[in-house]
Amino acid sequence: MGIPPFILASASPARRRLLQTVGIEPIVRPSDFDESQIQVNEPAQLVTTLAQCKAETVAPQFESALIMGCDSVLSLNGEIHGKPANASEAIARWQVMQGSFGDLYTGHALIDLSQNRTIVKSQVTRVYFGQMSDRTIAAYVATGEPLKCAGAFALEGFGSLFVEKIAGCHSNVIGLSLPLLRYMLEELGYDVTDFWG
Repeated sequence: MGIPPFILASASPARRRLLQTVGIEPIVRPSDFDESQIQVNEPAQLVTTLAQCKAETVAPQFESALIMGCDSVLSLNGEIHGKPANASEAIARWQVMQGSFGDLYTGHALIDLSQNRTIVKSQVTRVYFGQMSDRTIAAYVATGEPLKCAGAFALEGFGSLFVEKIAGCHSNVIGLSLPLLRYMLEELGYDVTDFWG
């Protein structure tokens, strides 16, 4: 079995960097899928549905490829949060998050066109946030970083200053669980090292 090209159906630079860190050079094809079409109130089901929709939207562009779709949300006190709409929403979210914790869910969908198989899984990581003053929250939101991320923080950026600890997969919080990806590839009959070089 030849090794198909690895397609990332996401515009996320963080996901691309995660893959590059472990030797996978993806072809990036953002899906531009309209997420508002999906109305699901359970976080794991929401992220897996969105991840699969994103991968399926990109799939017709290729004949033989592995297509990875991902989606992340933060569940906070039973409420699901994606990217904040604006700075005031990000500030309000951080006023609730600081000194508390949330569960970050990432859905992963992997479509193998050559085998006509799709694997969909989700991963959850608990994130504990530090105490922050209103001034610090305002300054962090002013960097613009929280507006680009589900949960209004980037673990790989300034946001790392305000995350006290995490329980679970570290890369999942950045947008793609690398251990889970390895298991999914193995389930399809690949070894992750096949994609190196």
